[in-house]
Amino acid sequence: MSQTAATPQPPPEDNYAVFRIRDFRLYLSGRLVAVFGQQMLTVAVGWELYDRTGSALALGFVGLSEMIAMVLLTLPAGHTADNFNRKRIVMTALGVSSCASLGLTLISWTHAPVYFIYACLFTAAAARTFLWPASTAFLTSLVPRHLFPRAVTWNSGTFQLSSVAGPAASGALIALLKKYSPHPAAFIYLFNMLAALTCFTTIALVHSTHRVAKREDMTLSSLAAGFKFVFSSRIILGTITLDMFAVLLGGATALLPVFAKDILHAGPGGLGILQAALPLGSFSCALFLAHRPPMEKAGRALLWAVVVFGLATIGFGLANNEGLGRWLNHGTAVSAATWFWVAFAMLYLCGAVDNVSVVVRHTLVQLLTPDEKRGRVSAVNSLFIGTSNELGGFESGTTAHLFGPMLGNTIALGAVLSVVVGGIGTILVVAGVAWCWPEIRKYGRLDGS
Repeated sequence: MSQTAATPQPPPEDNYAVFRIRDFRLYLSGRLVAVFGQQMLTVAVGWELYDRTGSALALGFVGLSEMIAMVLLTLPAGHTADNFNRKRIVMTALGVSSCASLGLTLISWTHAPVYFIYACLFTAAAARTFLWPASTAFLTSLVPRHLFPRAVTWNSGTFQLSSVAGPAASGALIALLKKYSPHPAAFIYLFNMLAALTCFTTIALVHSTHRVAKREDMTLSSLAAGFKFVFSSRIILGTITLDMFAVLLGGATALLPVFAKDILHAGPGGLGILQAALPLGSFSCALFLAHRPPMEKAGRALLWAVVVFGLATIGFGLANNEGLGRWLNHGTAVSAATWFWVAFAMLYLCGAVDNVSVVVRHTLVQLLTPDEKRGRVSAVNSLFIGTSNELGGFESGTTAHLFGPMLGNTIALGAVLSVVVGGIGTILVVAGVAWCWPEIRKYGRLDGS
């Protein structure tokens, strides 16, 4: 009897092979430190502004100042990343960001007028707008093609890890530093400056570089091609519209300082924990989805995820409602600590279902866009979603001010009404999108197979 040689089995995949690449290790470690510092700064800015002004509108102006930078510079930033040395763009942006953080440090320490804070935030946002596309594109030159998916996975995980740890560390540090200094936020800004300089150093040590083969002129026609394709593709336009309005109406993060201080009475430490809830939910969901097969009914999953996002936003807004608490607890008042963790759970759920929305939207944009237009369409997607995040912060602060002091109510009540109404609006947007774009409801397997 003849014997057939056994087919050799391929070696098991090494999930950590990408870490043997020196340039990738430098890139990832720098990104870890930079994002950690930026997340700490976000909490510190919100706390200081609300502590100094007592105004939700002041918090809303944070989103507005950053949104203006993104609107003006996103498309030029994408063009720059494709036509100039990406490593130098990243280093320049980090240098500008560190200068903005130094400015915030001096403003906080000297108790300068708050409008100087917005000027620094605008400068930092402008730097990040150029940093994001250049940094993302630069990653492709650091690792071999077959390891690129692993590099993206670890890069995304690093961002979520920093987004969880940064806010919690910032809140804890502010609470500690308040005992020893009247300017606790200044130390956080200084740390962020050092974090940006650390990332600057690690990127400078990277050997890989980006060389442009042929530069292209930036024309209105070239920039408009991405918009034309988005508006001609009903599914892409519908998914972008859904996510944009969901973030615009349902985002409650800009009002977290109000909830932490005046509603949940949790202080800066509690603010840091609440700020970490959304990225923690997103990170948990990402781990879950990574071990699941592609979604079979991606369109419905997207719509239901945004509905749950709206419901969880409403639940967060109603946290610490005495009447609701007594009704749920059979006439007994619910403790403040319990309400805090209810609020945390609602934000965690918001982050988890938002990650479902992000995965579906990003995948659909890449699958349905021709390769020659993916960069410009991705820039349009980034512009719409990024500005909706910042404009959502402005909308939340403005409506809280409207429902609160402008109508003779407390700022706490204004914040609650702003969040609850925003959650209801998010659910209504889902209904409108499902009716206007039935193609989304019918979209099936996410990988297109």
